Amino acid sequence: MSEKKDFYMTTAIAYTSGKPHIGNTYEIVLSDAIARHKRQEGYNVRFQTGTDEHGIKIEKKAKEAGMDPKAYVDEVAGTVKNIWDMMDTTYDNFIRTTNPDHEKQIQKVFKKLYDKGDIYLGYYEGMYCDACESFFTESQLVDGRCPDCGGPVHEAKEEAYFFKLSKYQDRLMQYYNDNPDFIKPESRKNEMINNFIKPGLQDLCVSRTSFTWSIPVDFAPGHVVYVWMDALLNYITGLGYDVDGNSGPMFEKYWPADVHIIGKDIVRFHTIYWPIFLMALDLPLPKQVFGHPWLLVGESKMSKSKGNVIYADDLVKMFGVDAVRYYLLHEIPYDNDGTITWDLLVERINSDLANILGNLVNRTLAMSNKYFDGIVENKGVYEPVDDELQSIALAMPEKFSALMDEYKVAKAIDEIYVLLRRSNKYIDDTMPWALAKDPEKQDRLATVLYNLIEAIRFSAVALESIMPSTSKKILDMINTDQRDLLKLNVFGAYASGTKVTDKPEVLFARLKAEDVAKQVKALYPDKKEEPKKEEKKTAPLLPDVTIDDFAKIDLVVGTVEKCEKHPDADRLLVSQINIGDETRQIVSGIASCYTPEEMVGKKVVVVKNLKPARLRGVESSGMILCAGDKKKYIVVDPGDLPNGTKVS
Repeated sequence: MSEKKDFYMTTAIAYTSGKPHIGNTYEIVLSDAIARHKRQEGYNVRFQTGTDEHGIKIEKKAKEAGMDPKAYVDEVAGTVKNIWDMMDTTYDNFIRTTNPDHEKQIQKVFKKLYDKGDIYLGYYEGMYCDACESFFTESQLVDGRCPDCGGPVHEAKEEAYFFKLSKYQDRLMQYYNDNPDFIKPESRKNEMINNFIKPGLQDLCVSRTSFTWSIPVDFAPGHVVYVWMDALLNYITGLGYDVDGNSGPMFEKYWPADVHIIGKDIVRFHTIYWPIFLMALDLPLPKQVFGHPWLLVGESKMSKSKGNVIYADDLVKMFGVDAVRYYLLHEIPYDNDGTITWDLLVERINSDLANILGNLVNRTLAMSNKYFDGIVENKGVYEPVDDELQSIALAMPEKFSALMDEYKVAKAIDEIYVLLRRSNKYIDDTMPWALAKDPEKQDRLATVLYNLIEAIRFSAVALESIMPSTSKKILDMINTDQRDLLKLNVFGAYASGTKVTDKPEVLFARLKAEDVAKQVKALYPDKKEEPKKEEKKTAPLLPDVTIDDFAKIDLVVGTVEKCEKHPDADRLLVSQINIGDETRQIVSGIASCYTPEEMVGKKVVVVKNLKPARLRGVESSGMILCAGDKKKYIVVDPGDLPNGTKVS
């Protein structure tokens, strides 16, 4: 990259109603990994995060704590910032919505849109969720509760100002059509279109009179600005935007944003309200909004009421920053919720970090010191077994970067681990300990250890965005300044004759599950014990099939174009799936795991030649391939293969 390109990215700003849990912390860690990688690619990154500090919920929390609201949010904002810093995140700006400059711009924006006729005075009557600070119609409620958080709603009526969302509906839909990558993953876009835009956008209530802890509407005494109008505008006020045309150089340089990284539960605010506000202000729209999935505790959403909340600082005390970063980034897929359990944490740390990564580094350094006093030389004694290691190493950076650029971070990490696993196997294949016994094989032994150090260098450079501290430790221990991701295009750039450390550090110690369990009990003494899982009964073995039997199954890649609930069966979904040469209707028993909106746009593997059947009165011609059991299914993901591609 001859000239650095600018890249502006943001997280959602954390709501200061309380200390963020590990699910909230995932977003800043994910965003930091992306920001670090973009810097490695040569971009001039501007990375903004911060806190959302107004609203009725905060007013109530402050009152319960016996504190002034500003003092309350000062304390919580400090906690949020401390956790973000603890997680080794490299944000450039931490904005608070109580900053005077931000508040002044919100008032000016409100007045401009009022003068323009996009905001008008009226009355609002509907069902209101205090937790989300949002009004809903009766038809939008789910089982009489908030459709976003599942919490209680109550009737509310008050004088309010409204924004004319409906005026911009067609223009927004056109923007979706003209910019197909605006919302990612694809399923989030389909949800917005089907659930909100197609039924018709309702004008949005943008002021309140029933509480005072927000930004006053300066021309309307008693009214304060709706929290979402206040919060969303942070993405431009944090760059020095001025509604009167006196914006600072940062705004001119970085806007529009390259990506807003947010949770899937607030996609509606960022892909409907936010772009429409920008249209009304005659400003460019952000290039992309990525709605990431959630982190669940076991199979449940994290909630204080459920007693299953886990905090980042507790995890860091037990496992260290990089181990927690690794777990979050590796265990949450691109478009499906991830899960955290103490057992899985221990398993990942022991297997991926202590064994595959840590053991490889320590074994290689130990052998280099034992056999050559730490001097690593490339003697150029080639054997065919070297080819695969080198080819995997050279292919890894491009694969890794391509996946990181698509925000598929978990899969990107897997590409690093392909190289790490192959490096461990390379040790088994070449048997350095055996070469060391043969005086005539010393140059081959030196070459083997050089190849291992070089493979470790490739891995450590890529790991900088995932586990920055661990990456630096490894590169320091092998004593190299060759740390440029963009220069990982030659295998052999590690300086021959370099001396590695003679005191290698243990990167990750193996953990005992019982010791961790004791620490957890000490940290969370009132935590309800999770019910013990019943032992799974061993399923009876199915009869063997021949290759000829298997060849009879016609598996192809398809895309779900439409999905709806079965009219007579709650557990069934009816999907229209494009499989290349035709569109098939397939009925699947996955409604407990996926909503129709989540299925639309998904790539799936279809059993094409399954005999058609009627399931509860609906024709089904094929089957979607899934993995799991009766409690949880995951649709098998074929990646980005074209529709109709054969799977074998």
